[in-house]
Amino acid sequence: MTHSRIFPALARPFAAGPFPGQQPAWPRRAQGMAWRALAGALLVGLAAGAHAQQQTPPAEEPSTLILSDTLHYDDVKRQSIFTGNVVLTRGLMKLTADRLEVHEDASGNQFGTATAEKGKIVTIRQERPENFEVIEGKGLRAEYDSNKSQFDLIGQAIITRFICGKPFDTIRGERVRYNEKTGVYQAQGGPNSSAPGGRVRSLAEPRAKTDAAIAECRAAKGGKGGGKAKPGG
Repeated sequence: MTHSRIFPALARPFAAGPFPGQQPAWPRRAQGMAWRALAGALLVGLAAGAHAQQQTPPAEEPSTLILSDTLHYDDVKRQSIFTGNVVLTRGLMKLTADRLEVHEDASGNQFGTATAEKGKIVTIRQERPENFEVIEGKGLRAEYDSNKSQFDLIGQAIITRFICGKPFDTIRGERVRYNEKTGVYQAQGGPNSSAPGGRVRSLAEPRAKTDAAIAECRAAKGGKGGGKAKPGG
């Protein structure tokens, strides 16, 4: 089984390590990037004479809402600390934790760390309503780097892909990383892995099975995409 079959309907590659201090061996993307650049140049040329109002405006950045029992903000340190039943919602992404600490650098980039009390976990849930999917991540800690559009789940980490509320693909490890810009997953094993033996464990269903599940869900909803995806189990 090749790593590219992890979350096949999302067509996103997967890499198992390495992590900070090492250069990961990413899947080859140069050829695809070249074709995308060529296609973009052609589209620009075709649209050169079009009216400005016909151009599609860039997607608006979603608002971020954070609910908590307490908030401590330090303007000098550019630091915000949220504690107690923290719930962060940004577009179709939702994070829950007991504590969320956010730092902002001079350029406006944000770096967040979410933690849970003993016996609890941090959860990150991303809806993909166009395919009736929910990507759900769990771990003892989560870290986010807005500059890289990257988050890490650390300690007993697991990411599961749900379709119409049913679990399909799963990645387990001590640390699981997802980069929103590149669409690349990475996983690393260790003594605090959620997989047996401290290993990385990835399970991917056949593409035909996931495609059939999406088609069945779409038919059950009258052929419409979108809508609120069922919560993950």
